[in-house]
Amino acid sequence: MDQETDGKKCRNHGSTDRIFLVVVDDSDEMLQAMRFACRRALHTGGRVALLYVIEPAEFNHWAAVGDLMQEEAREEAEARLNKLGEEVLEYSGQIPVLYMREGDRRDELVKLVNEDDQISILVLGASSGSGGPGPLLTALMGKHIGKLRVPITVVPDNLEPAEIDEIS
Repeated sequence: MDQETDGKKCRNHGSTDRIFLVVVDDSDEMLQAMRFACRRALHTGGRVALLYVIEPAEFNHWAAVGDLMQEEAREEAEARLNKLGEEVLEYSGQIPVLYMREGDRRDELVKLVNEDDQISILVLGASSGSGGPGPLLTALMGKHIGKLRVPITVVPDNLEPAEIDEIS
């Protein structure tokens, strides 16, 4: 699979690919967004990219413990990306582009979108719960909207898989 690790890109896809970027987290709405992105990629000849951002470890008392926590987080991220990558291949018929970065999720997302001109659309899921659509979407739709060079497609979490397939 194509990957980026620590800001270094390794691409073997052509320059005409239309890439639908999905930010990986543990929410149900992310899975909805991924399904939508896969279906759009399938119908438009594009590809799906998955971005996993490892948040910095908060534990600073002992460097060795902090390093171990970061290594465990990296291993978990790799496992999650590989599992989701298999699902993307199944749904879209294309091997996804995988990105793994460390830092603040919002900042790393904005950097990636602005660095990689093949990313065409950012696809985010939105929670319909009382807590709002989610922190990333709230930030991007607020003061950070002008920092992105691509449109955002928002997929509500109350759509059934068949509805996602129908509209995508």
